[in-house]
Amino acid sequence: MSLAFLLPAGFAALAALLLPLLLHLARRHEQKPTDFSALRWLRQKPRPRHRVRFDEWPLLLLRLLLLALLALWLARPVLSGAEDDAPWIVAVPGVDTAQMRAQDPEQSHRLHWLAPGFPSLDEAPPTGSLPVGSLLRQLDAELPEGVALTVVVPATLQGADAQRPVLSRTVRWTVMDGAMPAATTPAASPPALVVRHAGGDETGLRYLRAAVQAWSPPDGAAPSAISLDTNDQAIPSSAKHLVWLAPGALPSSVRQWIDAGGIALLGDRTELAGFVATTVPWRDAQGAALVESADSGKGRVLRFTRPLRPAAMPELLEADFPRRLRDLFAEAPPAPTRVLASDYAPIAGGTAYPTAPRDLQPWLALLIALLALVERWLATRRQRSVAP
Repeated sequence: MSLAFLLPAGFAALAALLLPLLLHLARRHEQKPTDFSALRWLRQKPRPRHRVRFDEWPLLLLRLLLLALLALWLARPVLSGAEDDAPWIVAVPGVDTAQMRAQDPEQSHRLHWLAPGFPSLDEAPPTGSLPVGSLLRQLDAELPEGVALTVVVPATLQGADAQRPVLSRTVRWTVMDGAMPAATTPAASPPALVVRHAGGDETGLRYLRAAVQAWSPPDGAAPSAISLDTNDQAIPSSAKHLVWLAPGALPSSVRQWIDAGGIALLGDRTELAGFVATTVPWRDAQGAALVESADSGKGRVLRFTRPLRPAAMPELLEADFPRRLRDLFAEAPPAPTRVLASDYAPIAGGTAYPTAPRDLQPWLALLIALLALVERWLATRRQRSVAP
């Protein structure tokens, strides 16, 4: 272990040690001579004492110690080399704890769960989805260099990312029977469509109504997922999915709504300046594009390439039209996170991070506070020594 100071200039505060010395010299009890009749005939003159003398030594020493500790606190002391080098065994939830403890017959390892905060194995196993890869990298960065690490994992992992962990140390990767509980994703609710069309032109609206009706549960308990109105009506602030069927240029307010994160499906006669299709999410049987798509700010723009009439777009009459329309507004599916543990073993050769030294300032602050209370008690107690 070694002691270091991050701010050695803080020791300049040691000059304040002169203050208690000066205060104790200045506050000495004055000695006033008193005439006594039986002694006034004595010829010998008393010799005044010129010795420097301090009163109340315990209080003086305590104040000097307080100032010295304060200067030490300002210098920001840190302690290096005090890390625990005991080997670690971490378990991923899903393994049998009895088999986990069998990995440490001599009880010389530290047993923890691979979970946020790395709780002890004596605690209940964590629940929910865990980022296994990120936790492995975090643990590798926090453990001192040279500490042996054993990771006990079930046969199937949940919460892996796209890259095998690259750690700074060689890890003993032990695979046991079992599997992490699969992350449950709630079923996606159907999109609520806000439809804006030109007044007097209801071309294609019947097919949109039919598709939304197909999304609704058969009992009709859910409210309608479509809102129809003319294009002169404002878009609700809560809207996320828009179908704009009015011909002509798209209003700037709608473009701003899309750039803020909305998804808009435009009619074939709607004009959007600067629109350049980057993907084709829907094609007909011959491979021709039915819907084109491009990103716009934080949102997305889709556009029909044909009028919503069966003569121009026979797909409107097909049974899978509601599903294809719903898929246009679907969010991107999450990346797969389930993997065989044998294929996810960490690779050695990563960067080793230096262990942060232990900060002693909090402990010094606590000691200073306690000594300050003792100093106040000594300074204000009733029975104090009086200088002769």
